[in-house]
Amino acid sequence: MPEQLADSLGRVHIVGIGGAGMSGIARVLAAQGVPVSGSDAKDSRRMQALRMLGIDAHVGHLDRVDADTLIVSTAIPASNSERTYAREHGIPELSRAQALAEIMRGHTGIAVSGTHGKTTTTSMLTVALQGCGADPSFVIGSELNESGSNAHVGSGDVFVVEADESDGSFLALPARVAIVTNVEPDHLDHWGDFDALEEAFTTFGRAAGAAGGFVVACADDPGARSLVERLRAEGTPVRTYGEHEDATVRMVDVHRGELGWGFDIVDEGVRQGRVQLQVPGRHNALNALAAFTAATGLGYSAGDVRTGLEGFSGTRRRFDFKGEVAGVRVFDDYAHHPTEITATLRAAREVVGEGRIIVAFQAHHYYRTAMFVREFGAALGLADVAVVLEVFAPGEQPIPGASGQTLAANVPLPPENVVFEPSWTAVAGVLAARAEPGDLVMTLGAGDIGMLGGEVLEILGDRR
Repeated sequence: MPEQLADSLGRVHIVGIGGAGMSGIARVLAAQGVPVSGSDAKDSRRMQALRMLGIDAHVGHLDRVDADTLIVSTAIPASNSERTYAREHGIPELSRAQALAEIMRGHTGIAVSGTHGKTTTTSMLTVALQGCGADPSFVIGSELNESGSNAHVGSGDVFVVEADESDGSFLALPARVAIVTNVEPDHLDHWGDFDALEEAFTTFGRAAGAAGGFVVACADDPGARSLVERLRAEGTPVRTYGEHEDATVRMVDVHRGELGWGFDIVDEGVRQGRVQLQVPGRHNALNALAAFTAATGLGYSAGDVRTGLEGFSGTRRRFDFKGEVAGVRVFDDYAHHPTEITATLRAAREVVGEGRIIVAFQAHHYYRTAMFVREFGAALGLADVAVVLEVFAPGEQPIPGASGQTLAANVPLPPENVVFEPSWTAVAGVLAARAEPGDLVMTLGAGDIGMLGGEVLEILGDRR
């Protein structure tokens, strides 16, 4: 297959190569012998890692490209100079999803979708399959702690991918197993309304059934349960998971351990043993159960899958420990939806002990802020101190009321414990000034806010 892929694509240039998904595609293509180059607006850790693999990752967009195929991130406008050059010179253009679909062909594809939990579930499933000796290929939106990479070309038949519903690209993926962790209103700037988003998930699941596979969906999530009803009515095979009594695969006897949650697994009435996770958060128990349900549905040993899940230690930007200085622990998380923030801060409460949780949050997109401003406030109220940044929405038109200041006003904490800080450079200092020994500082958001953790640690070190 690598030779066929190289023949069909030729030399590939990736616009937006530094992104989480695009860098993974670059890694896989290069590993399969495809000549790869690319560009991005700014340098990054991922760009540097790609250069170490021999990929020409250029900072800044080019006036011309030397390639046979252009792969383009959805964030790149049609006016981009490289896209313009490709159109003028007849160079075919593929989206991220189209490129990923080409890479997946010939494999047993597993696509993980859902409003929340995609990255962690994809990562857990990958590590579990590795524990079974399967050596799957994978492309994930974050780096595994175990390998330090977000993509890999394995020797096995299985290809695991994180499937993005934000722009409909998940519908292009040739998956035999479609995992749906949950279905909630989000990305409505693309879909228009929730009905359209629900229909997209239905199409996603239906395609897996048509390919001779099955759907894995959470029985505890109302949106996913509605999806299951529609798919089963059409005859699509579905395996459900969760604590609900009618789930195909249930977790029972759930208890919190020192590092993470543990639970027993009951698959169609038969006990399959106990799992003890190394990562905090009850929501991660559900993510692990999704991975178990998919892997055993493909015929992998329940015991081997459980062992693999117990070895999972996390991914970058998912309750990511940045360090500890002066008795203050600093974590970072990608959570940018109220449900995700709620789950993350509840997990933080499990970890912090007698200390306080001091959170900094930057909302992503005006439309999401406008839609969930009260819900964001309620979620941040689970912390002890909340520092709210201005909304991160590059290139978007502001929406009245969808601002960091309005969001901060909706946090139900004492006024002295809520700070609206519009200056990016001041945030790390505000966090460090509030932190005391025993406290936990958490940065949350989908943008560059994860970079602040290191600054907080430096300030704490200087203060000490």
